[in-house]
Amino acid sequence: MKFSEYMGEWLYGKNGYYATYKNIGKEGDFYTAVSTSKFFGGSVARHIISLVDEGFLAKDGVICEIGAHHGYFLADVIEFIYTLRPKLLSTLKFVIIERFDDLQEQQRNYFQESFGDVVSLTHHNSLSELKCKNAFFIANEIFDAFPCELYYKGKTGRVEGHDVKFDVDNDWVDAKAKKYNKDRGEIAIGYEEFAKEMADSCEKFEFMSFDYGEMVARPDFSVRVYAKHKVIPFFEEDINREELFGKSDITYDVTFEHVKDAYADAGVEFVELKAQMVALVDMGILNLLEMLKDNADEKIYEQELQKAKMLIMPNFLGERFKMIRFRKNRN
Repeated sequence: MKFSEYMGEWLYGKNGYYATYKNIGKEGDFYTAVSTSKFFGGSVARHIISLVDEGFLAKDGVICEIGAHHGYFLADVIEFIYTLRPKLLSTLKFVIIERFDDLQEQQRNYFQESFGDVVSLTHHNSLSELKCKNAFFIANEIFDAFPCELYYKGKTGRVEGHDVKFDVDNDWVDAKAKKYNKDRGEIAIGYEEFAKEMADSCEKFEFMSFDYGEMVARPDFSVRVYAKHKVIPFFEEDINREELFGKSDITYDVTFEHVKDAYADAGVEFVELKAQMVALVDMGILNLLEMLKDNADEKIYEQELQKAKMLIMPNFLGERFKMIRFRKNRN
C-alpha cells in the first residue's frame, strides 16, 4: 500500500481520525490557535473588513472556511464582523467546505446555538461544488492534513502491515523530491488538484491559510503522530502504529514552496508568507485587545490578553506556524 493511501485511511477512512467528531481538551484533540483565543478569528474578521473597504471583496461576497472541524473559527470571525461592522452580517454569505456529514451536523448545531436564525450557513462537500464570483477563503492547518508519500534516497515508501519499506520507484515523487532538494522526507499529494479546484470555483478571491512549516523543505522526516497530547515521531523505535491508527492525528511539516507552486500553476498569485504572530499583529489583534480593554471588565481583559499572548509571543513553535496568502483576480 502507498503511504498516501495508508495516511488517507488513517485520517479519512470509515473509522479514521477525522471521520468522527473530536472534542478539544484533556482527553480530546490538541489545542490549536483557533481554540486558544477568539481574537485569532477576530483578527481575520478585521482583515475581511479591510478587504471590503479596499474594494477587493464585495459586500455580498462569500466567506468560506475549508475544513472547519468544530466551527469555532468561522463563528469567531462572524462574531467580530458583527461587533466591528454589523451591516456586513446581513450581506455576506457564509460557507463551510466539509466532507463528513456528522461534522456538518455539529457545525450546524453550534451555529444555531450561537446565532439562531441570524446567520445562514451553507455546506458543500468539496470546493468543486462551490461556484461564486467573489470570496475570501480561510483554512487552519489544512495542508499538513493532505496525505503524503515518504521518500528516502531515491525510493518511495510503501506500507506493509504498519511498517514502511523504501523500495518503490515513483517518477512523480522522485521529480518533486529533486525539485525541492529533498533526499528524504514527505512529498504531499493533492496540492495541485486543491489549488485548481479553488481557482475554478471562484472568479476573484483571496485565500489565507495557517500551517506549520517553512518555505523550503526540511532536510529530514517530520511526519509525526499526536496522541493524548503527546507528540510521537512516526519513526520512533517503540511506536505502536497499529494501536494509534485512526485514533490519533498524523501530520507533517508543510513545504510552502510546493503550495506556492501549486497555486501558481492554477493561475493564482502568491502574496506573502509570514509567521502567524506577525500576521496577527499586522491584521490588528493588538487594536482589538485595546478595544476590549476600553469596553470590558479588567478581569476579562487580562484573561483574553493572556490567551492572545500565546498567539503572538515569539517562541519556536510560533516561528514555525506560518500564514500564507494568495489572490486571484478575474481572468
